[in-house]
Amino acid sequence: MGSASPRDHLMKLLEPVVAAEGLDLEDITVTQAGKRRLLRVIVDRDGGVSLDDVADVSQAVSAALDDDDSMGTQAYTLEVSSPGVDRPLTEPRHWRRAAKRLVKAEMRDGSVVEGRILAADENGVDLDVAGAARRLDYQDLTRGRVQVEFRRFDEDEDDVDGDEG
Repeated sequence: MGSASPRDHLMKLLEPVVAAEGLDLEDITVTQAGKRRLLRVIVDRDGGVSLDDVADVSQAVSAALDDDDSMGTQAYTLEVSSPGVDRPLTEPRHWRRAAKRLVKAEMRDGSVVEGRILAADENGVDLDVAGAARRLDYQDLTRGRVQVEFRRFDEDEDDVDGDEG
């Protein structure tokens, strides 16, 4: 492992394993849980992650860990899941996957912009901020967070007044 941290080693080991299953490796954490350790592997992809995806990647990750012996001889529990709604939006793919969601974007200048994601590409994100489109470049953002909405805007909804034309 050399000078790489155990987390870095696990990321390098598991990234191609997760990618082979058609998913992105978002994060890995190892925490002590009593006498055992808990290895959390967070995966995602465009369109979301199904339970079958989680089961498949869990088996592949488990096999890779057994072959590499990265976790040593101490007992551990492997937990594979998708990111929660509170995951910070830090990568272009995070913003793209949150399309149509309401977000708060923290800017490098300390300001905060709240709006609905219209589109996202490799350079930035387009938000609807109070009815006006606004482009935010990733270089100007620190991160974003999806806001929990009890009733989401759905552009396919019928007219509120019941007038259908």
